[in-house]
Order: sequence, then C-alpha cells, then structure tokens
Amino acid sequence: MREPNAGTAGMNEDEPDTHVIPIVEEESRIAKRPVVSGRVIVKTTVDTEERVLKEMLSQETVEVERIAINRAVDVVPQIRTDGDVTIIPVFEEHLVVEKQLVLVEEVRIRRTASVENVKVPVTLRKERATVEHLDGSGRPVVE
Repeated sequence: MREPNAGTAGMNEDEPDTHVIPIVEEESRIAKRPVVSGRVIVKTTVDTEERVLKEMLSQETVEVERIAINRAVDVVPQIRTDGDVTIIPVFEEHLVVEKQLVLVEEVRIRRTASVENVKVPVTLRKERATVEHLDGSGRPVVE
C-alpha cells in the first residue's frame, strides 16, 4: 500500500478502497477471595486432683565436744574414728629445755541421724481440650 500524496485529500484513485479491520484481544484475570468453609471450636477444661505426697526425710545433726588433755606425747596422733565419733587431735608446742609435743585437746564430733515421715497435701492440675468442627453454616461436622 502506498501513502497518499501530500496534496490530495482522500485516496488515490488508482488504489482500491482500504478497509480497517479492528483486532480484538481477549484478556483473562484470576482473582481470589476468602470463603469460610467451616469453623472449629476449642474448649479447654482444667481438672484438679487432691493428693497427699509421702516422703521420708532424713536429718543428721553434729555434736562437738572439746576434751582437755594437756599431756606430752612423742608422736603426732592421727585423726581417728571411734564408733560414730571422729576424734581430731589439736597440738601446740611448749618450749622447755627441749621441744616437747603436748596434746592439748581432742575435738570429738558425733553424728546422729534421724528419719521422719511427712505428708504434704498438694493440688495437681491437668488440662484437657475438646475440639468441635463446624461447617460453613455453623452446623457440626460428623467425622
């Protein structure tokens, strides 16, 4: 197809009539919208249970007794145990013409143990959940 001359109004007579055919274009769009398809109801329940806890408690006491000795010894006595009593020797040196080891005192530690039954009331809690499914119209869903 040729372009019309600048000085002519309309079409060139040598050319056939030209028709313009519009082109149609289709478009598609996808859209989303929320739809309620059902609901869930969750209920929680707290159960309490009273219990008595029983336990054995043990206790140990210590009694300290100091016994004066004030006697010269040749060798250093070691810490020793006599039954349930632990004996710890305590020394000091005295200056005489010669040095002499003097046992000044013994510290005696006696242990005694006791056992006691105790009962302590406590409250224990346990939680349960109940779930109910509902459809979009609010009716329960049977599973």
